[in-house]
Formats: sequence, structure tokens, C-alpha cells
Amino acid sequence: MLSSSANELLASRRDGQMGDSSDDTPIICGQKTKLSAKDTADQKINVYIWDMDETLILLKSLLNGTYAVAFNGLKDLQKGIEIGKCWEKHILQVCDDFFLYEQIENYNEPFLGALSDYDDGRDLSNYDFNNDGFSAPYDDPNKRKLAYRHRLIAQKYAQGLHRVLDQEMVKLWDNLYNLTDSYTDRWLSSARNFLELVSGGSKDSTPHLVSPEGATGSSVMKCRNINVLVTSGSLVPSLVKCLLFRLDDLFVHGNVYSSWEVGKFQCFSWIKERFGSSSTQFCVIGDGLEECEAAEKMRWPYIRIDLRPDSSHRFPGLTMKTVQHYIDVVYGVPDAEDDNKQ
Repeated sequence: MLSSSANELLASRRDGQMGDSSDDTPIICGQKTKLSAKDTADQKINVYIWDMDETLILLKSLLNGTYAVAFNGLKDLQKGIEIGKCWEKHILQVCDDFFLYEQIENYNEPFLGALSDYDDGRDLSNYDFNNDGFSAPYDDPNKRKLAYRHRLIAQKYAQGLHRVLDQEMVKLWDNLYNLTDSYTDRWLSSARNFLELVSGGSKDSTPHLVSPEGATGSSVMKCRNINVLVTSGSLVPSLVKCLLFRLDDLFVHGNVYSSWEVGKFQCFSWIKERFGSSSTQFCVIGDGLEECEAAEKMRWPYIRIDLRPDSSHRFPGLTMKTVQHYIDVVYGVPDAEDDNKQ
């Protein structure tokens, strides 16, 4: 049974933020980086660009009942709503208690490295974030203070929630995850397993061998697969969602983008600039019209996730074979001509 606290409504200031000036080279793990010629010379790079809500996780569709409705009475609609409210409460509590969200919610940036040029590297071990005068106007001194907060958030994200939450909170969080996974027929764990398959189980996206079916071995080509998250939610709640939904070891904080202020097309453009090369292929996976239109403008394949239980474009259900088919339609079958010449 869900606790009665699940029924508590959230403050209206955050209602639009739970769901759905940049540096030229967004950070990975706190450092500016681009793929070098050496990185790309001997391997193909697949960049998978993921939406979050109603793609890798379910939240909006639980809260508004559309997930349960898709099952034509087979799912308890009220239970799904209660589960969604529990998640909403957890997410905002962690945002405010550990990630300074009350201070910075009105200063959303598209990624944590957006203000890195303002960060002078000051030691923050004894820094008083509650009394440093951070406020409007959004001038250079306050951008520096926001950059400090982004650095702290990045450090906490890298540490993981088990280093932040107490045992009781971790137990509640684990129970909620397992309850949600059961209610959604393993949507969460299946999405995570798929991400692990795509990334080879590697947090730092190191090169590995991948076949279209997801098998590994010396008979297939050498690839580097990179997962990037582009969410329409604001940045800090999106990072907290990654932590609470057990995705933080598969998306480093530098690979998480918020399109809240700038739009998905702008985020896709930054990602293309960052990872693009003659050997890079991009694929967008999401559920919304905005990422579909942005992918179309970029001429990238787009896979639309579908909540309906009879769809293959959902979790569980989506396979690497299906994803590879979409990629091959746009980019062609990889190295087919070269293989025939050998």
C-alpha cells in the first residue's frame, strides 16, 4: 500500500518543471572535450539521443492516467496516479534538500557546464551557499555563484544518491522503484537494461564491440556507443530523476541536456558539434513531437516510443535490431561494400 503522504499536492511553483549562454564545447565529467581525430579514426561512433519522460521513465503518464488507460481497464488507474505522486514528492524533496533547487530554479541552464567560464576554481569545501548573496540581477558575479552551485551539483551527481541519502530514505526509494517497475511490467528495468546493452555497461562510453542484435564478439565491427539525454524538463530535476531512476551510471552529468529554455533543436545542434565526424551516426529516441521535428531537421533517424502494450516501440519490447534498422534506413548498411571488397 502507498502511504497517505503520496496524496500531498506539490507547490504550484514547480507544476511545469517536473516533466516534460552556452560554451561551444559542453563538458564531460567537468572537462571541456571534443572527440579527437585519434578517437574517431579507427571506429564508428553511434550517438543515441534519448528523451527522458515517457521514454526511459514513466511519470507524466502515471500522474494523468494515460498509462493505465492504454491497458483498457487492466491497470488500476488510481494506483498509477498515487505512484506518480510519490515520485513527484521524492524528486522535489531531493532537489530542494540536496541540490540547491530552491535557490536556482529560476536560473535554468541547458547543461551543467554552461557557465564553466565563470568558475574560477575556488575551493568550495567551506563555502556558504546559503549566505553568499546569490540573487538577481543575473550578472557576472551571480553567474559565478551559479557556476559554483553547478560544480557542487556535478560532484554530488557523480557520487550517487547512496552517498547522500540515509538508509531509511534509500529503502523508501528502492521500494518505490520496485513498485513502479512491477506496476509498469518492468518498464524501468527494461529501459535500463537496454541502455546497458547500448553502452556496453560502461559509464564512460569506452569502445566496445556491438552487433545490430546487441551481441558482442570479434566478428562484428568496432563501435563506440554514446548515450546522451535531452529532456524538456529543467536541468536539476532531470539530473535528480537520473539518480532516482537508476540511470546516473549510464549518463554522466555532462551528457544531460535541458531543452527547457533553448529547445531540442539547439541541443541537438550542440551535440552534433560536439560528437560529429565522418564516422558518427546519430539516432533520436523519444515520444514527443519536438524531438521528432528536431531530428527531421538534422536528418537523423527518429524512433517514437509508444505506451500501448501491444507496441514493439516500448519497454520491454524495443530491440537493438529495430534501432539498427532505423539507423540503416538513414545511413545505409554499415561497411557492406567494404566487407565485399575484402
